[in-house]
Amino acid sequence: MVRIGVIGCGKIAQTRHLPEYAGNKDCKIIGVYDLNFERASEIASQYDATAYSSVEELLADQQIDAVSICVANNAHAEISIQALNCGKHVLCEKPMATTLEDCEKMVKAASENGKFLMIGQNQRLAKAHVKAKQLIADGAIGKVRTFKTTFGHCGPETWSIDPGKSSWFFDKKRAAMGAMADLGIHKTDLIQYLLDTTVAETRAFVGTLDKKDAAGNFIGVDDNAICIYTMNNGIVGTMTASWSYYGEEDNSTVLYGTEGIMKIYSNPKFAIEIITKDVEKVLYDIDKIQTNDNQTKSGIIDAFVESIVKNEEPVISGKSVLSAMRAVFASIEASECGHTVKIRQ
Repeated sequence: MVRIGVIGCGKIAQTRHLPEYAGNKDCKIIGVYDLNFERASEIASQYDATAYSSVEELLADQQIDAVSICVANNAHAEISIQALNCGKHVLCEKPMATTLEDCEKMVKAASENGKFLMIGQNQRLAKAHVKAKQLIADGAIGKVRTFKTTFGHCGPETWSIDPGKSSWFFDKKRAAMGAMADLGIHKTDLIQYLLDTTVAETRAFVGTLDKKDAAGNFIGVDDNAICIYTMNNGIVGTMTASWSYYGEEDNSTVLYGTEGIMKIYSNPKFAIEIITKDVEKVLYDIDKIQTNDNQTKSGIIDAFVESIVKNEEPVISGKSVLSAMRAVFASIEASECGHTVKIRQ
């Protein structure tokens, strides 16, 4: 039985981490912490757990084997490293951290302490993405030459536990980055997973086009990111992340190969649609991608618990996410300097 502590009791914890831990027979929620102690106490009562008055108090509890880090972006690295140093396995929400140096420190702390560090890049676990990776490897559309991958919705205002224009997602000090870190990291990590390669260089626009705060000023973080990625195997494509898609949510990926086209989560009826050179269609009815308004089980919690039970490296280890974080930070740099940035491998 894996004994769990959850640090941060906001929306992502309440929607995904806590109920998914509660539904896993191999773990038990022991304790929770939140800056809002009243909120933590209410959550603790729901799950027959203990509400701690500080992160340090929770991490000092020897009953706890592993923790979920569900706090604001700027605290991911500090608390993750603290937890690893206390001998806890760590599942940290994305983005991994707000600087590449901190990301690397997290991986180092996991290695030095012999503990697992997993990052919540749940798109790798979506059933259609797993199937698509297999189909690509099998040559279903020949050799992939180009792609476009997109994640856009109307923004995090209604997702935050404290909704509205004062959401911490818009606060530069707490969030550090906006749509690029919230949505762009998902699609960057995904395209690397699907194509079994990493981003070699990037050209990008990462900026604020629409979102305004309560005072009517543009928010302090980006609300749109459009990147042109060149992969290490020569494939070229675009990655778009947006908080200003005010119609339906778009979480699609399209791959263009020498023998056809593969559309993933683009057709609302079929998770994967392959269109061959002869314009024949092969359709796969697998699942539906989750949206902010329609949350489904992510698979992240079960994978994290399973890795601890089996004492095996998590499928989405911190080390495996470093290359995607490098691409994110390189894209921000490319946008700021106005030219292509090559990524350190």
